[in-house]
Amino acid sequence: MKKLILSALAFNLLACSEPALQTEISPPATELVSKKPNVLLLYMDDLRPQLNSYGHEQIISPNIDALASRSVQFTQAYSNVSVCGASRASMLTGMLPTKTRFIDYNTRVDVETPKQVTLPRLLKDNGYTTISNGKIYHHLDDRTSDWDEVWRPYAFDKNEQGLSPLNYWQSLWKDYQLAENIELYKTTGTGPAYENADVSDNTYIDGMLTDKVIEDLKRLKTSDKPFLLTAGFIAPHLPFNAPTKYWDMYKREEIKQPYNNYVPKNAPKVSISQWGEMRAYTDIPKQGGVTDETAISLIHGYYATVSYVDALIGQIMTTLTELELDKNTIVILVSDHGYNLQEHTQWAKYTTYRTSTRVPLMIHLPTMAQGSKTNALVDLIDVYPTVVELLDLELPKHELAGESLVPVLNDPSLDGKEHVFLKNGKGYTIQTQEYSYTEFINDNNKTFARMLYDHRTDGDENINVVDEADYADVVTQLSTLLHTQYANNINPE
Repeated sequence: MKKLILSALAFNLLACSEPALQTEISPPATELVSKKPNVLLLYMDDLRPQLNSYGHEQIISPNIDALASRSVQFTQAYSNVSVCGASRASMLTGMLPTKTRFIDYNTRVDVETPKQVTLPRLLKDNGYTTISNGKIYHHLDDRTSDWDEVWRPYAFDKNEQGLSPLNYWQSLWKDYQLAENIELYKTTGTGPAYENADVSDNTYIDGMLTDKVIEDLKRLKTSDKPFLLTAGFIAPHLPFNAPTKYWDMYKREEIKQPYNNYVPKNAPKVSISQWGEMRAYTDIPKQGGVTDETAISLIHGYYATVSYVDALIGQIMTTLTELELDKNTIVILVSDHGYNLQEHTQWAKYTTYRTSTRVPLMIHLPTMAQGSKTNALVDLIDVYPTVVELLDLELPKHELAGESLVPVLNDPSLDGKEHVFLKNGKGYTIQTQEYSYTEFINDNNKTFARMLYDHRTDGDENINVVDEADYADVVTQLSTLLHTQYANNINPE
């Protein structure tokens, strides 16, 4: 298969302590730049692979499903760390998390890995225009030198408080539209976990983002340089805010709670999260479970936000086709991690369970008229080397932890990796096609709890079999692998 070339849009942001202005895309350089394929990165937040294209019927997502039908869709793709800031840092640097690196949403690439050449930076250094729209890195002002332009809704608006773009965006990002919720947010700094407002598609942050991406496509149509254009959607992140018409797509009486709303048999207590992120919202109890009515509303809201973003993606893809940029653009859709919707009593993410770690991943190349599915085992650190190979660029001098997915794009029947490494909190996981093995390791480097789930018979991870005699050899093998190949991740030198 002929190698294709991926391009990126980049952004530039002044220091957070100074008044920041959106920069303009630089005019084409005087010297000739060969026009390589562009890259459109559709970066989702908290999206689990609960889509029709993944064999589920609950969520209405025709535009994402249409993209899947023209892409290689990865059914066994995993996030290396299931929390937004850390996952994004890991994917864009091509580096694995460790005990002291890429820990939570506060992760900053410019602090934790300042010398690493990131994926957008590599493309920028190779003649690409790189633009960061919306949430790409978690922090607006992280690694701004990677981009020609950085933009988020509201961030660069004038504000009477004199706030920096980062702080101004953080003060508005929950983006409630109902008067009572706006007032609650202003007075408490928080609000309800979901909102159903009869507003237009471009009223909420993701709609504003979509308008910006569409305008960028129109500008870039005439550029002599290839681009990496990103669309970093907030939804379906909390709060689950979406226009009424997307809530109305679902009948409340048909929405069901998961059958396994219970702690898995023999699961260690440390494996069950207290979902503190969701408890920060005003309509969620500070301890204990939610009522059945609230659970249905939360699931309903999650579904509505996914359908909302699906419609926005449809607008972007339509524009890409109308401008004929689809003939020379690689499209990647990915989520930073999965999401728990009450499975095992849990909400949100940042757990070692598959509902947190498994993600949708689709890669569409301009040559693909028809898509395919692959069961190859992959993880998000593979995105960086994949893009490098597709663009026929030289790898950075430092080592990338992932492997290029180009062989799988050429032959989706390949098995992918033998295993991938995942890290969430004190849980260190070896994920294979057959098993998920986790050790919980304390600050003294001692294992204090373990889990093993057999995905051949228990894909939903309801029974921890780590102490069953029949699995003793598997446990020994995977534990040895964890403590040899990933010793430096567990206990960095």
